[in-house]
Amino acid sequence: MPNLREPVSLTIFSLPVKLIKWLVWYEHSSNNHMLYILLLHILPYFCHNRFQRVFYMTRVLVSFTGVGKSSLVHLLCQNQVLGNPSWTVGCSVDVRVHDYKEGTPEEKTYYIELWDVGGSVGSASSVKSTRAVFYNSVNGIILVHDLTNKKSSQNLYRWSLEALNRDLVPTGVLVTNGDYDREQFADNQIPLLVIGTKLDQIHETKRHEVLTRTAFLAEDFNAEEINLDCTNPRYLAAGSSNAVKLSRFFDKVMASVKLFLNLICIL
Repeated sequence: MPNLREPVSLTIFSLPVKLIKWLVWYEHSSNNHMLYILLLHILPYFCHNRFQRVFYMTRVLVSFTGVGKSSLVHLLCQNQVLGNPSWTVGCSVDVRVHDYKEGTPEEKTYYIELWDVGGSVGSASSVKSTRAVFYNSVNGIILVHDLTNKKSSQNLYRWSLEALNRDLVPTGVLVTNGDYDREQFADNQIPLLVIGTKLDQIHETKRHEVLTRTAFLAEDFNAEEINLDCTNPRYLAAGSSNAVKLSRFFDKVMASVKLFLNLICIL
């Protein structure tokens, strides 16, 4: 389980993905925070001379247990199906490589941390306080729900308010779209994306009904929506509508921190 310290957001040079993932693991498992920062700035000089500056950031995936977050994160980062997914306890971290504004003169490569935050384990109040640790310095939120479980999609309203520090309802009270006020998100500056999993388990005769309902869900969050089967990589195949939506979401995240990027000093 990773350390509960807030992750570091730093400008770093382009490094091999495996090395970046090692640094992520080291930062979350080591108590020597300063050594981590030193390594982050020294190691690039031992790589290829033609390096590119990139921004290293955090991402939070929010949903309840059993909706397929771990499988989704693995698919997003590795472009592979997770063979034996397990329950997430605390938080699991992986890294995705994203090409910002791909195909344009502004194209740059960024390494993005994806945080798979565990769901309901133990009492509601203790779990909520534990999850709150991971919400600091969030750059974007992916709200994940199970298409076969209507309750999981309804629970996203409470989760989103919790993650954005606007949780005004008692823990354990279900907030449905009947109680939801869109104005609560009117001033939200954090990009959101809604992803529904287990699409393969929805019978064809029920699919239209389910997808119509979830479309209103995404509209409430003022976010784009992706519905997929995490056991089939074709749902995120290059050039597909889902891949375009995903890239657009990460581009929004990068655009939201671009001003901060220009202010960071590089050693």
